[in-house]
Amino acid sequence: AAQSPTTLESKLEALQCHFTWDLDPGMSKLFRLRDKLEDIGTEEGNSWLGHIYNLRGFIQYKLGFTEDAQSLFSRAAEAFRQMRNTDEGPWLVVNYGNLAWLHHHLGEQAESQAYLSKVDALMNKYPSPSQDELHPEIYAEKAWTLMKFSADKKLLAADYFERAITMQPGMVEWHTSHMLALVNNHSNKKLEDNILEKMRIAKEQDPESLYLAVHYLEQCAKKGERIKDEARELGRKVLRNPASSYSGMKALLWVYWKYVSVDEAIDLAEEALENHPDVCYLKTCAALCYKWKIIFFRESRHKQSVIDRAISLHEEVISLYPHSSLVKKIDLANIYARS
Repeated sequence: AAQSPTTLESKLEALQCHFTWDLDPGMSKLFRLRDKLEDIGTEEGNSWLGHIYNLRGFIQYKLGFTEDAQSLFSRAAEAFRQMRNTDEGPWLVVNYGNLAWLHHHLGEQAESQAYLSKVDALMNKYPSPSQDELHPEIYAEKAWTLMKFSADKKLLAADYFERAITMQPGMVEWHTSHMLALVNNHSNKKLEDNILEKMRIAKEQDPESLYLAVHYLEQCAKKGERIKDEARELGRKVLRNPASSYSGMKALLWVYWKYVSVDEAIDLAEEALENHPDVCYLKTCAALCYKWKIIFFRESRHKQSVIDRAISLHEEVISLYPHSSLVKKIDLANIYARS
């Protein structure tokens, strides 16, 4: 039987999904997030691919692109099926919740009701191991999503990851992201020894995550350890990885700038760009390195070729990210002022 609008609304409100998680940023933040998520790429084997498509779908909905949203939610479900090698599981609860809301907003109440029923079926078939808590798969997706939104959500994200891990300890990528949430929350401070030790263990469990390895190296440098050789070794590894913002490249360039040299940071960024000349994200990384050299090393007289390269990279990045490049426009103005 058809639900009355109020019953349907209350059931939708009770769902755990992007539409109910109080994710309400302004338009400029949505555009920045959209660009950020596209920079991650869609490399097969990325264990967060389903989550990436779910969030991209929600952002496209918020920006008014409902057809894109529906297509991305479908790709999310497909990515989960491929990653988990099975047609269904509790990891689809958030995805089906998003689709229930999307159909509701499109006025397609029967389809919305169908997805509500699918959510109910999944929740009954795969109850949470802990009666008073969400399913760990839901905690993990909620945590990953909050991490993308704002710095003040990082502690909450870390808490959700911890709850997920307590109930389902075998998911390596949850441990890695839990550590990244903690590190990002202490970004300007040295970490306590117990968090650093947990980070070392997570790094050993997930040797593929160069992003985590870079953050661990930075913490070692903050404690006064010499890390130049390890940083250069990580540089070689990052160059061999797929060109994605998950490769750890931007974080590593920051470490190079602070603890190795800005010229070596530029060389690394340029080599990555030479290997992948069409990857927008790497152009952003290279532009950043030139900005550091020109704006933060004011006492040096910079060669005209360095200034020209900085200007052309910034102009290109601004054209590639028209809705999210305000900071780059300011940087470009500062570079012109120094030239």
